[in-house]
Amino acid sequence: MIKNFLQELRTQRWDDHRFYHHSRINQSLHFVSALSFLFAYVMLFFDPVVSALVGWLVSMTSRQAGHFFFEPKGYDHVNQATHEHKEDIKVGYNLQRKVVLMAIWALSPMVLYFDPTLFGLFKPWVTTVDFARQVAKIWLVVGIGGLLFRTIHLFFIRDVETGLVWMTKIITDPFNDLKLYHKAPLFLMKGELIDPGLEKHVKHA
Repeated sequence: MIKNFLQELRTQRWDDHRFYHHSRINQSLHFVSALSFLFAYVMLFFDPVVSALVGWLVSMTSRQAGHFFFEPKGYDHVNQATHEHKEDIKVGYNLQRKVVLMAIWALSPMVLYFDPTLFGLFKPWVTTVDFARQVAKIWLVVGIGGLLFRTIHLFFIRDVETGLVWMTKIITDPFNDLKLYHKAPLFLMKGELIDPGLEKHVKHA
């Protein structure tokens, strides 16, 4: 069972890399995201509010900007797949689902602005710092909720193992991204915009 779990984890990681990380800019942003996520992981034990602020404002924005703005979305000649096909088979959050998640994240502070108590859950904020810390608490719930929602969703549309593997992948992605993309900024500074190694790796996979 553990062997199958680890094999499925390797498969999900490989599919994510070969389908969605062609751009060296995207890879570099994932490197930045990984570093800030690791910082956020540490801060989670000391100050969850700071962890949430760093996780969303730095880690998630840099990570998703790479996917939305820099990753090629035409026909994928390396994998012989259309962008639409890749989006259809995406295990986790494809771009459409990410738009919904990021919209919830971006709009959530408005709820607190119009109702400072958030339906009685918070003491009314007074200063900007109070507001920021309460927003961070909401973002922490949005992040955990988004992870659990898709995991449980996968239980029903796929199977329990797929959902648990995906959740494990998401939680450990910063460590894996640091390993995979730590050289991406160097390649980018050399003028390399697309990872030429992907085609070789896909052919030998």
